[in-house]
Amino acid sequence: MIIKKTKILIVYDNGKCLPYSNLLEYPMYPIEIIREYYNPESEAYKFLVQHSRMVAKKAVEVAERVKHLNPNIKFIEEAAMLHDIGIFLTHAPHIGCHGDKPYICHGYLGRELLEKKGYPKHAIVCETHVGVGLSTKDIEKNNFPLPRRVMMPTTIEEKIVCFADKFFSKDNELLKEKPISKVRESIARFGDDKLKQFDEWLKLFKETE
Repeated sequence: MIIKKTKILIVYDNGKCLPYSNLLEYPMYPIEIIREYYNPESEAYKFLVQHSRMVAKKAVEVAERVKHLNPNIKFIEEAAMLHDIGIFLTHAPHIGCHGDKPYICHGYLGRELLEKKGYPKHAIVCETHVGVGLSTKDIEKNNFPLPRRVMMPTTIEEKIVCFADKFFSKDNELLKEKPISKVRESIARFGDDKLKQFDEWLKLFKETE
């Protein structure tokens, strides 16, 4: 086994990344990673950091409520700060993003960025936080411009970040947490199965108004 600790995490075991439980303590600086892609004075940076901090705060609060599930809270905070890092590559001028990809692509684009940086676990959170997760059937049925693969959150950490993100809008009231009723109303537009998934998370994560 070869382990190299640098500012960018590289952990190998016979060519494979180690799971959470086997990772050594390492320095992880989400803001520094964000600044590699965003001008700190830009509208996109200011939106991204504000939004991500709110999602991270919410995600940590959720994780604290379900400690019996053993969530990795440090990882959750880091991943929540980085979950939207791919937005600058998309066309969303209302939040200062002037890329050429549809906004729905920001998840898998963020995954690609973080995988190149050596953060494969954080990268998966980027890809799986869109909606309440996307199945191959969802992608094909809606003809989304996405890779044809499953993009569903599976670990408790991935689910918590995905869940927390649903409480913050990118269209209006950017700095205000939405009530459960508004979140459910938004998710219901995408199908009963998506609403059912969210309602299951409400119970699992002990979320109340």
